[in-house]
Amino acid sequence: MAGPDLPVLDPARFTDALGAARASGSLVTIDGGLGTLLERSGHDLASELWSARMLVESPAVIRDAHRQFYASGARVGISSSYQVSYEGLSALGFDSAATDRLLALSIRLVEEAREEYLGSVDAAAHGPAWTAASVGPYGAMLADGSEYSGRYGVDVADLRDWHRPRLAALIDAGPDLLAIETIPSLAETEAVLRELAGSPVAAWLALTVAQGTLRSGEALSEAFAMADETPEIVAVGINCSDPLEVPAAIDAARAVTEKPIVIYPNSGEQWDAKNRRWMGAAGFADSAVREWIDRGATLVGGCCRVGPAEIAAIAAVGAGSTGSTPG
Repeated sequence: MAGPDLPVLDPARFTDALGAARASGSLVTIDGGLGTLLERSGHDLASELWSARMLVESPAVIRDAHRQFYASGARVGISSSYQVSYEGLSALGFDSAATDRLLALSIRLVEEAREEYLGSVDAAAHGPAWTAASVGPYGAMLADGSEYSGRYGVDVADLRDWHRPRLAALIDAGPDLLAIETIPSLAETEAVLRELAGSPVAAWLALTVAQGTLRSGEALSEAFAMADETPEIVAVGINCSDPLEVPAAIDAARAVTEKPIVIYPNSGEQWDAKNRRWMGAAGFADSAVREWIDRGATLVGGCCRVGPAEIAAIAAVGAGSTGSTPG
């Protein structure tokens, strides 16, 4: 769907944009929780495939969700491939070739959404936007919450074997970059980084943390140090974590690497199990986002329960204003 008036993108342009944002004290805004937006739009995601269920059943719905995030100010859209795995799709009757096609479709949908949005504005004045292929953790395939503990019962070699074909399929689909996200342990960090070596695309590494450590209890700084030694990684940080974890995570990254920092935490709402409802407000205070930028964050967005309105607020802070939706 590429049009003649749309920018031609490559990894160097993305890294250049990160450098410009760091130099100016601004940011490159990431999108929010795709599953959250789909659920709020009335779609049932109650399956082991989670948001990838719509990839199988109604891909146009995913494209529309991506477009909403771009329109809210996101400059990086993350694909719906987080929960897509060969094992998970096999249980539904998909062979490996069909799963490869679904992984490619997840990239194509976010690309189409980006180009539809840029086609509706002055693309030259607006500036570029990027597509990121979501590389979710092994625990996402298990669909048992184990990405929030890192206790998989498998070793680095097993994890490399599991990640290898999916990484290859996603890279072949041609995204601007890989969003390696919600990684909970040093073993999975090592596995993904070793498989990424020699990749033709840029990637960021986003870890999931609790109480200042990886979900496995291991040192956050060790994972960041490993990423610092991997040229293909162009940014490091955290996602799918409490926003209160952000300042310490930024400091931990800054202690071992000069690479740009990526931050996209959960909304900060708390689940009230007794009354079965979320407590608090979604989104982040402008002052918190400004603090993250001042501490060194260059890419900022949201994860669970962060929708387009919250992304618009982040983008406004990054642009040096509040109360308006960019784009």
